[in-house]
Amino acid sequence: EAKNDQRAQQVTEIVKTNSVIERDLAKGQAAVESLREQLAGTDGNYRQLSEQLSEASSAYNQQNIQFIQQQNKVQTLEQEVTFRRNRLKELGEQDTSNKDQLEKLAKEARQFDEQEKTLAKNLEVMYANRTEYQATLNAVEQDYFTARTDINKLEDEIRRENRRRQDGQILVNQLKEKFTDIKFKINGLAERLKIEFNLGLDELGQLEIEEWVGAVGDLEMKVDRLRGRIGNYGEINPMAVEAYDEMKERHDTISQQRDDIVEAKTTLVKTIKEIEETATVQFLEAFERVRTYFIDVFRSLFTEDDNCDLILLDPENPLESKIEIVAKPKGKRPTTISQLSGGEKTLTATALLFALYLLKPAPFCIFDEVDAPLDDANIAKFNKIVKKFSKDSQFIIVTHNKLTMEAVDTIYGVYTNEQQGSGVLPVQFKELEGSGTFSAVA
Repeated sequence: EAKNDQRAQQVTEIVKTNSVIERDLAKGQAAVESLREQLAGTDGNYRQLSEQLSEASSAYNQQNIQFIQQQNKVQTLEQEVTFRRNRLKELGEQDTSNKDQLEKLAKEARQFDEQEKTLAKNLEVMYANRTEYQATLNAVEQDYFTARTDINKLEDEIRRENRRRQDGQILVNQLKEKFTDIKFKINGLAERLKIEFNLGLDELGQLEIEEWVGAVGDLEMKVDRLRGRIGNYGEINPMAVEAYDEMKERHDTISQQRDDIVEAKTTLVKTIKEIEETATVQFLEAFERVRTYFIDVFRSLFTEDDNCDLILLDPENPLESKIEIVAKPKGKRPTTISQLSGGEKTLTATALLFALYLLKPAPFCIFDEVDAPLDDANIAKFNKIVKKFSKDSQFIIVTHNKLTMEAVDTIYGVYTNEQQGSGVLPVQFKELEGSGTFSAVA
């Protein structure tokens, strides 16, 4: 408010100054009119009056400029006063809102205090209940452990009874087996009596054997001899014919299945042989093409005098054979690829990849920082061959190398935006109509 009063006082002073300037301006205009009248009456003072007129005009212009400046200041001060008043009004409203919110918070604080007192009382009651419950729990636990001990004793008794029951069940099963054996023997004797003597067990019980009493010894000897003869013959199986027919049918079925399996094996071996022959021919053709492509691409990456090759270690079994990669840049005679430098290994692997690519070109090819171990000279060779093959396919290269970025047609920069998310910014270097594109992601 003090600042607003100061601004209002400044406005009042400026208005007063403007009034003085307007009075001075009116006096100057009156002087100009007087001089013009004198000029009309007197030609001799024309030059002096002209000079006075010029000075009065200059003074008028200067006062007019000051007047305009004062008006601008007044407008600026009025705008600032309006802004200050609006700001003061907003601050008053915000102060009222803050007071209301403070009253609400104080009310909530009192409610929280009351709730805290209530909770404290409830907590005291709960602690008292907890003590009672703890005493009750201890008594219950003692009863539980006592009951548990009794239960363990009963479980031990049940286990003993179960063992006795299992032993009795085993004995019953053994008696059942003996009963079944005796029953089978009786049935066998009944069948033998039926077959040999045409007698049943009931008829045998009705026979009178009193005449056999005096010659028991002879009968026993005769029975022993007959039993020996019967034993020599062996037991007669009345189900032998049915068993033979069943076994013969099973033998015929198994024989037919065996013949089918042998025939299927022969057909499968023949098919496998044809597949291996076809696969071998196609593999050898593809291997020779890849070998030729590998040599061409390797020499384009290195020099024409460099030597490289792909060799089958087992030519007699090409499908199972390992492949040896030979790479001998000019001036080096390494025995294994592991003796090459990191850049030479990368170029060799790139040559092999492009050889496989030429065997069956794909519409897209993605390289993920394959140029990382290469120096500037080798990167130029790598970019040259990628540019060559980009006429037929689209290559996408993830790289941090500036030379590779300079050689591409389109570059996509990945950055982190303000929301901590990833963004992509594409930059189009050139467009090649009718040819593949060569893009890089940095």
